[in-house]
Order: sequence, then structure tokens, then C-alpha cells
Amino acid sequence: MMKIETVQGAKVPALGFGTFRMKGAECTQAVVNALKVGYRHLDTAEIYENEKAVGDGIQAGGIARTDLFITTKAWMDDMSPDRLRKSLDQSLRDLGIDYVDLWLIHWPNPKFAVEETLAEMMKEVKQGRVRHLGVSNFPVALFERAAKAAPIVCNQVEYHPYLSQSKIIDAALKHNALVTAYAPLGIGKCHSDETLAKIGAKYGKTAAQVTLRWFMQQPHVGAIPKASGFDHAKENFEIFDFELSGADMASIHALARGERLIQPDFGPQWDN
Repeated sequence: MMKIETVQGAKVPALGFGTFRMKGAECTQAVVNALKVGYRHLDTAEIYENEKAVGDGIQAGGIARTDLFITTKAWMDDMSPDRLRKSLDQSLRDLGIDYVDLWLIHWPNPKFAVEETLAEMMKEVKQGRVRHLGVSNFPVALFERAAKAAPIVCNQVEYHPYLSQSKIIDAALKHNALVTAYAPLGIGKCHSDETLAKIGAKYGKTAAQVTLRWFMQQPHVGAIPKASGFDHAKENFEIFDFELSGADMASIHALARGERLIQPDFGPQWDN
């Protein structure tokens, strides 16, 4: 059964479907596949240039809008009031929906005070075009500022067995927010990890399934793996019929080695 996290009034399916680096017909079919498998949380972003393809997949998937949780993100260059509004206008238009469940600041932009940005974004919540707000790629100190400025549902960050995010998670727990892991399988590295495979063998599961289960057993933590094919999406979703032992969880946590795989030039300075 899907793990549902309830924070700040939002009911968030902890396992979402990521669409980064997918476009066009491939992206649309991937979304259709995901909905068929059982995913109800879809994650996209303005900068992915695939919101229209995701929207087409939503329409083709035939799932009621009220049963879906849709996340999108405003790009860091669109933090002014006018550009924020236009960004949301375009996202809603491309997705073919009247509101997004969760709207994130994609990356922090030091040119704009996060408090002022969130105040503008809250106006869209009050107008009903956005249900909840969140942030992405926010270090602890900046997340603390955001959480004091508005009800923040999540901080979406790179998180996988090779990169501990304990400080980020502690800050989120303190403010009743989620940590959503992107690149949860370490951009494919987890698939061939001997430790993960050995644990999986005990349960008849793959290394990837073990990794995603590890996320599900952490309080207030979710993950958004991507999968272009139906079988891959189905495999990632089949993680709710087993439970890792405490020793297994500890073994996976012990894989952390500070390996950050996504750090663009414009990214923030991290504490770890």
C-alpha cells in the first residue's frame, strides 16, 4: 500500500514519478505507464520543457484529477512577481489543469529574498491555483528562512545511499516538512551496488527496489525515481510488499560517502 505523508495539510504519496530529461512522446507514454502501474504523484518542472507532454499523459491516463498529486517548479530566473505569475500561467496551461498540488522554487536565487518570493507564491495559494508550496535544493539555513516565511511542504534535494542528507532531514522534521529525494538511485549507480544486491537477494528484490524501500521506511522522506519503460516503472513501484530490517537500513545508510552527483555552477554551498 502506498505510503502517504501528511504535512502542512497536504497528503503526499511518498513514491512519486519523476520526469526529468524526458520529453515529447516518450515522456507522455512514460506518464501513461506510471499511472497504469499505480503512481498518483507526478513531478515535473518549468525548466524540463516537458509539462505539455506530462499534461498529455495525464489526459490519456484517465485518472481523476482529484486522485492525482502534481508537482511542478518555477525556475530560479522567474522569481520576480511578474515572472512567477507568468511561469505558473504557462505551467497550468501546458499541464492542462486548473491548479498544481505543489509548487516549488526549483533552485535558490540569491538575487531574490526567499521571503519575498514566497509571499508572492502564497498569493497563488490564496487564489486556488496552487494548493501547497515547497522548495528544492535549499541548504539548511535557507530552508529555515523559507519555513519561517510560509508553510513549506517539502525540500526536494539530491538524496541517495551515497549522499547523506541527515542535516536536511533533521531541519525538515523540525518544521513538519518532507524531504523528497531526486536522483534516488544515484543516477543508476545503485543498480549494480553489491551491498544493495545482497540485501535484495534476501527478499527476492532488486538493488533498486531495496533502495526505494529504504526511502519509504524513513519518516517524512519520499522519492521520485524516473522510468521511461513500463517494466522499469512497475519494478520501482513494487516495494510495498516487504520491509527492510533495522540492520539492512543501517547497512544502506553506511554507504554514504559524500558523493554529490548534481552540482551545477549556480548551485548553493552545501553544509555536507
